Amino acid sequence: MKTFKYDLISPTSMGVRITPIDRQPIETSHLFEMQATSAESNVLNVSASLGLKTKVLTKFVEDSPISRFIKHELGRRHIDYEGISVPQGGPWGYRHQFNIADSGFAYRGPRVQNDRAGEVGRTLAAEDFDLKRILEDEGVKYLHLSGLIASLSKETSDFCLTLAKKAKAVGSKISFDLNYRASFWKGRDQELRSIFHDIASISDILIGNEEDFQLCLGIQGPKAGGKDIHGQIDRFKDMMLNAKKQYPSVSVFATTLREVINANEHLWGAVVLNHETWTVLEPKPILVYDRIGGGDGFVGGLLYGLISGFEPEKVVQFAWATGALAASVKEDYATPVDEAQVWNIYKGNARVER
Repeated sequence: MKTFKYDLISPTSMGVRITPIDRQPIETSHLFEMQATSAESNVLNVSASLGLKTKVLTKFVEDSPISRFIKHELGRRHIDYEGISVPQGGPWGYRHQFNIADSGFAYRGPRVQNDRAGEVGRTLAAEDFDLKRILEDEGVKYLHLSGLIASLSKETSDFCLTLAKKAKAVGSKISFDLNYRASFWKGRDQELRSIFHDIASISDILIGNEEDFQLCLGIQGPKAGGKDIHGQIDRFKDMMLNAKKQYPSVSVFATTLREVINANEHLWGAVVLNHETWTVLEPKPILVYDRIGGGDGFVGGLLYGLISGFEPEKVVQFAWATGALAASVKEDYATPVDEAQVWNIYKGNARVER
């Protein structure tokens, strides 16, 4: 029987996020908190917190204090990392992505400012890693890919596709979160549509919202960001059935359901097709401290549930709760203390534990 050193790995471009304290807007704030971040490490954080073995494949800037900060934070979060360090190349050379995002409050929505000029993660390539050692000798149960990394640059697009093919060849499961970003796709629509199609064709798990499926893969679905999310669930199911026809090798299709009441309150639900089993969690109100990372929390819980062998309904319930957990904290990732905490969130049990 094949052994696996890692339960879950993911390629990523690590960076930092600074957030105004006390939910204040960016433009009037003087005090900010900093965290190490990436969508993919956010996903891994759920499994890492609950004892599974995880690792990010990334790239660092040599002798950078931000690189040291990121490595320290990944270690604190029990996420292994692997990646070469490259010289900065002067003040206009490489650096880690920089993300400035407030949390919003009431009817003032969150604002996000991305500063990715010179991002070292845009140079990620298969040649940076010993993929035979990682995938064959050490072994990986699940490889998680994000459309954010797949669309960062020509180099990262090729890297993600190569990684997916090599992982598939040695029996790893492939998870692909489409994560469409218009600014990343500008001028590359045809090229990226082809790459995303190739990755989706060999994936086992395909994740995205209504916009992701339509813009990345051309599969029709509900209007993005529409109201009355309850009334559109059948359209979400139709979208996923159409995706299943186009990608028959995929066994799990997942999408979150989100309707924004205000910055502090959302309706949060999910639709998942796991083989032939539908699980629909009708959207219900959750309180939101910071919405950034809620979707990553959902994906993290989904993958933890699948790796742990949960029944299909339990997988979705757990994912819904880890997404709600991520939205309840100032970081953009969920750090569950144990499974019991997650199940209490799903049940709405917020009683004190002594």
